[in-house]
Amino acid sequence: MKVTPSAATIRRIEQSSGALATRSVARMDDELAWFRRLPANQRSWVTLVAQAGIASFVEWLRSPDEALRLTGEVFGTAPRELARRVSLQQTVELVRLTIAVVEEQVPSLADRGDEDAIEDAVLRFSREIAFAAARVYATAAETRGAWDARLEALVIDELVRGVGDGAERSPVSQLAALGWRGEGAVTAVAGSPPPGRTPADAIDAVHRAARRAGFDVLAGVHGGRLLVILGGVSDPQAAVASVLNEFGEGPVVTGGTAPQMSGAAAVTSIALSALRAVVGWPAAPRPTSADDLLAERAIAGDPLARSQLIATVYQPLADAGNVLLETVVGYLESGRALEATARSLFVHTNTVRYRLRRVADLCGQAPTEARGAFILQVALTLGRLAEHSPEVSATNQPDSLVNTSQ
Repeated sequence: MKVTPSAATIRRIEQSSGALATRSVARMDDELAWFRRLPANQRSWVTLVAQAGIASFVEWLRSPDEALRLTGEVFGTAPRELARRVSLQQTVELVRLTIAVVEEQVPSLADRGDEDAIEDAVLRFSREIAFAAARVYATAAETRGAWDARLEALVIDELVRGVGDGAERSPVSQLAALGWRGEGAVTAVAGSPPPGRTPADAIDAVHRAARRAGFDVLAGVHGGRLLVILGGVSDPQAAVASVLNEFGEGPVVTGGTAPQMSGAAAVTSIALSALRAVVGWPAAPRPTSADDLLAERAIAGDPLARSQLIATVYQPLADAGNVLLETVVGYLESGRALEATARSLFVHTNTVRYRLRRVADLCGQAPTEARGAFILQVALTLGRLAEHSPEVSATNQPDSLVNTSQ
């Protein structure tokens, strides 16, 4: 059976509540180095919380059988920013010191015979305060998690729409709120979400995998596609490998790297372009870089891929002179037959072989391989069109913020 302290004891405790709170804060200042480093305004909020706690203790002493409503009464006096600055562990330290001061001082204020009742009340009240603090931080975590999810989805949507392409419009302030460190290069990875998982579960799995590997990460399921932005990237292949298993079946593509977050929209656009085009190459490896899909992307209407294909494949051959162009064109038109190409050019087959090796060295595509021959065919067609049509130009080079080679 709980014994209620006398009215005189409760009144003396109430009259001493301000002094108890001041003594508690002084103890915090003496024993907690992190508390001394808090700004003055946040220290004052802690004082108010301590005062509210002691006032709530007094009210509870008057009606000990009533359910405690400590969350609002005690912690409702503090702004949300304080919960972000002071961790749950630190809050426990503050509560411990406040309770210690109350345990030391309150018995001296009690009438004779009330000591046991006060000691029991302090014990039960401290337990309820601890539960109340835990509820505050649990609620804050849930709210913070929901807010972070909405903010992350907003940033992903902006990157997909191309907002933030450029330093002056980069979503750096939004990323800071998500814990993005802002150091190192950025890459984008796109594919299908895993079947049987909700978007939230898929995103959480990507976060865990990327953070285990030490990368900053944003992820979102957008239009049925799982899009992942990784930051702090020094080795793009290792970065992609860290999250590869979190994608569903089917192709996974990468959009190259940007040296900083301001280029994230560009690499995102490239990755999504590659994902749309990868169906044109059924044998594409997983993952596939956007550069490996230049031909498919160009055919699908990507102007950046068209310009890059002309600049990196057609233009080096054109600059090397007509001999190499004539050789590779003759080779492709003859169905990749060395003897037929040699006869059409009136040269020896070894000369054709030598020239084809020169072609591979200059543009990185081997005409003797099926994949290289296809890319060369597309690049040659685009190059010819560019020379005779103002609408198809090789002057639009890839954004300098983006390195699409990985």
